[in-house]
Amino acid sequence: MDRKDRPLLAILICLSLSIWLFIFSFDNSSYHHHFSITFQWIRHRQQPPPPPQPSDPCKGRYIYVHSLPTRFNLDMLHDCRSLLQWHDMCSSSNNLGLGPSLSTEDLISSSAWFNTNQFMLDLIFFHRMRRYPCLTNNSSRASAIYVPFFAGLDTGRYLFDSPNTSSSARDALALDLADWLVARPEWAAMGGRDHFLVCGRITWDFRRKAADAGGWGSRLFGLSAVKNMTRLLIERDTADDDEFGVPYPTYFHPSRDEEVFEWQGKLRVMERPQLYSFAGGPRPGMSALRDRIIERCERSDRCALMRCDSNSTGCYTPRRVMDMLERSVFCLQPPGDSFTRRSVFDSMLAGCIPVFFYTETAYAQYNWHLPGNHTSYSVFIPEAEVTEGKVDLEERLSGIGMEVVEAMREELIRMVPRLVYADPRGRLEVVEDAFDVAVKGVIERVEMLRREREKRNA
Repeated sequence: MDRKDRPLLAILICLSLSIWLFIFSFDNSSYHHHFSITFQWIRHRQQPPPPPQPSDPCKGRYIYVHSLPTRFNLDMLHDCRSLLQWHDMCSSSNNLGLGPSLSTEDLISSSAWFNTNQFMLDLIFFHRMRRYPCLTNNSSRASAIYVPFFAGLDTGRYLFDSPNTSSSARDALALDLADWLVARPEWAAMGGRDHFLVCGRITWDFRRKAADAGGWGSRLFGLSAVKNMTRLLIERDTADDDEFGVPYPTYFHPSRDEEVFEWQGKLRVMERPQLYSFAGGPRPGMSALRDRIIERCERSDRCALMRCDSNSTGCYTPRRVMDMLERSVFCLQPPGDSFTRRSVFDSMLAGCIPVFFYTETAYAQYNWHLPGNHTSYSVFIPEAEVTEGKVDLEERLSGIGMEVVEAMREELIRMVPRLVYADPRGRLEVVEDAFDVAVKGVIERVEMLRREREKRNA
């Protein structure tokens, strides 16, 4: 470089340095800010997204159980011999309410069969609820609140001894329960509309009028607090929208899905040589329907009849009852002392197509558990057509085609899980039993009531 060019070079260097320093000092913070953002974006693009949070399998299914004093439930079992006249309820309370196990000689080769009393639902439901997978100790989190009062066992102690028991004694525990509930903070949230009660007897056992001191049953359902609750019964009052029918307990209580599938498989291959059958006795002074059924059955070799009276033991022997039902295509189900009867569920469990004569026997009772299409699994013949001689039972039933019969039986077989109460000591993984269906029904109802309440308060 020439000597004369050195001053010019020095000037250019100084000028460039000044410009660079000016730019740096003016936008240094902005430069680092944009650099930081760019770096974070690159780092974010390189990292995998965070794993999704697991959903709560119990969301919308939580049940809160009131911790009632044991006088309202388990203490009753200490004096089990007084729970029902003329029957050993001590034996029936064995195996968490399922009753004595039935040996393979008594019934089908399975450990899932028990001699279950039809009025033990209070205890069976209680023990199933204790093992419900979505219990919570936080009532505000619960979708519904269970009141574990053994209402059926309490009332059953006095049903056949009303003249010798004061009305105050018969109503004492029910009145005590109402006072206990309304004093609880959980009650205040919805005034008890989110509570539910299970009563293992028919509704008419709880509807005595307050003024009728010597009348039948207790006045549990007349108490204002109880009227606010959803009530599950083996027979409901079809005019009461707060009551819902649930199946009578049967002899079958599976503890595993495989036991259900095994029984369904046996039903598909059973031979049924009898066209129809009836297990029951006459009801003097009531409808003539049973008399007509018994008369027709006695005249036919296509009907199996099991007369149930004071001299009969067959109706109370599970093996004999189930054997007759399993060998029959149709099972006649006239009302008994009330519209419903346990035999309805025994027959459906046996794959025997029920024949009804009143809508109140099943169709208006068990909406959660039975299909809405009644003709898919049953036959309906109005009572008057039989008692007035307008229809011959055997002729009517024999006229139903084999394809229709097979379709109806397949529907019954599909329904089996929803009609039985699983053994509380086991666990069904795939199928839903009668308990599961009932709890789901309660939760949906309470949610509907909750939405209606919020809408009114909006």
